[in-house]
Amino acid sequence: MLVYPSTILPLMPSRPTCSHCQRPLSVCLCETIVQRDSVYRVLILQHPKEARHALSSAPLLRRSIGNSCLLVGEVFDPPEIVGANWRDTSVLLYPGESAMTASAVESKGISQLIVLDGTWRKTAKILHLNPWLGELPRLALQPNSPSRYRIRKAPRPDSLSTIEATAEALNLLHGNTEFTAILGAFERMIDQQIEAMGETTFKRNYADRQ
Repeated sequence: MLVYPSTILPLMPSRPTCSHCQRPLSVCLCETIVQRDSVYRVLILQHPKEARHALSSAPLLRRSIGNSCLLVGEVFDPPEIVGANWRDTSVLLYPGESAMTASAVESKGISQLIVLDGTWRKTAKILHLNPWLGELPRLALQPNSPSRYRIRKAPRPDSLSTIEATAEALNLLHGNTEFTAILGAFERMIDQQIEAMGETTFKRNYADRQ
């Protein structure tokens, strides 16, 4: 298991990068990053291959939620990363039968939201390699609108990026919409990528995402 460093290595070492968001200076996102504090600790478990993805939303999520932690790996030890009472204090943000409601999460005194970051295949592998995750209650979402991740295709119409799903979950758990604001930096990152590839390429490859 690797602990994701607080200072993330630049994605493009040959280009000058911002010391805060660690993105190339030409596409710095600092002015669009909005920070929010959550009463729930957000623990992001990221698949190593996803950590190498230049447009992963997990680093933005980590910088946007004050009470959050980002770990990279495939196998995790629950007492080490969550604590001895991990069964009683955690809920997993993931689709599943008999998912808990936000009110049930609050009534049970749960204090930590565990989020998996990666493609469906990669997160399924994390679940397989960490049977303890299967013991946790789940919080499932029913998105009212499609993902804003317009340049990454997903196998399910209700798929959301990690930052989108977490923002929606935190809105539910806190009973407000304050966390929607953290999506501004994510949307700007997507816009920058579309600008870089050109409108023609975007429409040719991702028209079905609009």
